[in-house]
Amino acid sequence: MTSERRPLHVTGEERSRAEVVADTLLEMYVDPAAKEMQHIGSYELPSEAGVENIVEMCRALLFPGYAGPDVAGVPRPELRELVRQRVRELRVGLHRQVYRALHHKRQQQLGLADLECSECAGKADVITDRFLANLPALRARIRDDLRAAYEADPAATGVDEILFCYPGTYAITVYRMAHLLLREGAVVVPRMMTELAHRRTGIDIHPGAEIGASFFIDHGTGVVIGETTLIGDRVRIYQGVTLGALTVPQGEARPEHGKRRHPTLEDDVVIYANATILGGETVIGKGSVIGGNAFVTTSVPAGSKVPGSSRTQRP
Repeated sequence: MTSERRPLHVTGEERSRAEVVADTLLEMYVDPAAKEMQHIGSYELPSEAGVENIVEMCRALLFPGYAGPDVAGVPRPELRELVRQRVRELRVGLHRQVYRALHHKRQQQLGLADLECSECAGKADVITDRFLANLPALRARIRDDLRAAYEADPAATGVDEILFCYPGTYAITVYRMAHLLLREGAVVVPRMMTELAHRRTGIDIHPGAEIGASFFIDHGTGVVIGETTLIGDRVRIYQGVTLGALTVPQGEARPEHGKRRHPTLEDDVVIYANATILGGETVIGKGSVIGGNAFVTTSVPAGSKVPGSSRTQRP
């Protein structure tokens, strides 16, 4: 048995209080000192739902059957047309979000409120088409990450389990999409993509980080990889690892453009759980192992073994 929802009864006093709050907020909306906190009655902004849809469309093309609609039993001629259709749909959705972000940044920088921007549309065309052209190479790069995960984790029963279950694989895949978009000139959208992965997995990878081949994050919760981090090939890190900046600018201060703030991990480095490595001049040499809970702010040579810090006292 269903019951009809009763209309909400609002007293005159409650309505009056609501009107006071609403009027105060409306006055704040037009305050020039806080203009960046609202976007009302103007051009369209990138959509979180739209960006999430792009991520899932990409995953469906990269991992058909594991992501996206079921493709079991689809004959090859029909599969070809299905994949082509998915690429076309991805182009439309990606172009829309890339355009909106470019348009917003341009309007913000120039103090405009134009509803359309042909220059932004042209840039979005180029960025979108370059991204799509790189999807096969992206898939090959992610395959190396999957193989690295399988080879490094004895608990994995196969690549299929890694695709189904491993948060590190999801976060790395989304990072690689976002990094490619950022490299091609997209704004805002790449960061929105990696923050979606951050929310889902607890793994925070800035799309500006440079990460080499065969990268593996085991377990993953609490991992932070900063914007100017450089990571070589075959690197493995565990949960709680922070690759961060040694100092944080205060107020409106910004670091000099191009200045490194985050560390470099050379090839074949292993960083165990909850280790913290900070600083743009900090280099972890090739083949080094950093122990759990270690706090590192200076470079270590190739082949080093940095002991971790115990957080418990033994009698």
